[in-house]
Amino acid sequence: MVYSAAIRVHILGPDMRNPSFLCIFAIRIQFTFLCMADNDFSQQLHDIKGITDVRALAKEVPCSLLLPYLSDEDIRVARNAAWVLTHKPISQILALPHDQLINLAMTTPDTPLRRLTLCLVEKQPILKEEINTGFLDFCLLHMHMPDEPPGVQALCMKLAYSMCSPYPELLHEFQETLNLMQPEQHKPGVKHLINKIKEKSQKGR
Repeated sequence: MVYSAAIRVHILGPDMRNPSFLCIFAIRIQFTFLCMADNDFSQQLHDIKGITDVRALAKEVPCSLLLPYLSDEDIRVARNAAWVLTHKPISQILALPHDQLINLAMTTPDTPLRRLTLCLVEKQPILKEEINTGFLDFCLLHMHMPDEPPGVQALCMKLAYSMCSPYPELLHEFQETLNLMQPEQHKPGVKHLINKIKEKSQKGR
């Protein structure tokens, strides 16, 4: 190991008799191995091959370790961290930081990461008294954006409906936006969801 030689040099040095040096030395060694562990896990996330790896990590790795990697500079690492989180038990997904996930969904330029993050948000309850109006506007816009893939459109539609349904005025705005979406212009999954939510929202009047 690269670090072994450096450690041996310190051990043989005269400064090892100094208690203050021993304390600093211990902290440096701990930091070194933490960095090594972090790099190893980052590489592990990067090297995920498929659903078997994802499910294994979802069982073994705590959410607290995965969360920081959602903002990793390596977009593959960020996507895979989010992918693993989507396979966590619902009880753990409910405990994830709601606002952090929403902010990431709205700001990431990466479409797959946006979809995975929205999937996590959609699994969490949206409290009536805590509606994020910026996020609502985001969902209303992206649910009918032609550049968005069907998965993102569908998630935005579901989330927008969840936020709007408790409020008659917001539900009306949602229905107007939904009416702008012509089912025949969308993929089958989105088309089915449009018709389903239209029917559901009409009953909710």
